[in-house]
Amino acid sequence: MTYPKHVKIVEVGPRDGLQNEKQTVSTDDKVTLINKLSNTGLQVVEATSFVSPKWVPQMADNRDVMAKIEAKAGVSYPVLTPNMKGFEAALAAGAKEVAIFGAASESFSQKNINCSISESLQRFEPIMLAAKEHQVRVRGYVSCVLGCPYEGDIATSKVADVAKTLYDMGCYEISLGDTIGVGTPLKAQQMVEAVTKSIPVEHCAVHFHDTYGQALSNIFACLQLGISTVDSSIAGLGGCPYAKGASGNVATEDVVYMLQGMGIETGIDLDKLLVAGHFISSVLGRKPVSKVANAMAN
Repeated sequence: MTYPKHVKIVEVGPRDGLQNEKQTVSTDDKVTLINKLSNTGLQVVEATSFVSPKWVPQMADNRDVMAKIEAKAGVSYPVLTPNMKGFEAALAAGAKEVAIFGAASESFSQKNINCSISESLQRFEPIMLAAKEHQVRVRGYVSCVLGCPYEGDIATSKVADVAKTLYDMGCYEISLGDTIGVGTPLKAQQMVEAVTKSIPVEHCAVHFHDTYGQALSNIFACLQLGISTVDSSIAGLGGCPYAKGASGNVATEDVVYMLQGMGIETGIDLDKLLVAGHFISSVLGRKPVSKVANAMAN
């Protein structure tokens, strides 16, 4: 069995991790977290989201966050832009990379953004044109790749279709998200195999939530297929508001510990990562979800 020699970690904690927190996190604490993460060796730190504050109040300070972070050379700070208005605001705030998202579930698309999958993808066409004009890179997310809270299992062909559409539109990388965390290793492999028939594996990433404790196993299984980009969230922050009992994203500390133990390079300093995880956990008044963080604190 061969594994990648190097894995790129996409840190999603400051955006995907914090967006559903009921407790408001101050701009200064968000900026401190991002700066701490920037100094760990991470290449990508998803900074914020340019969505309506009516829908995601936690991200209402997006412009201030972008203005205050100490951007580090060699680190990219993508932001989520669900529509053209969000893209324009992100551009004005100095974003050099944005992310857009589609769903592999028709029901999820309708309930989450009130339109069909095809309609949601059409909405991104003007963003892709504007991004090209302004030399802004675009990453694509596909949600519900291994299950939907409304439909249950999702056909791998549907995931592959949505992923290919985003790739053909110009997304440089497609993140395949198990939004509600129901996936298991063989199903994860089957999904990745279906997608990589039409998209080069080096342009695919995986994004696993740990609701059923399967995230690390799923990542391990996907590494075997050549996946070398993994999304994760510091201290295991996050969760899906639509999924009963859904816990957060897989913890970055746990992913890095596993990869280091396998001899796979990440370029990340685990000790500095642990400091960042404990910082944001203390802000939120709780222990990190990360098993590694708790084990190494003892």
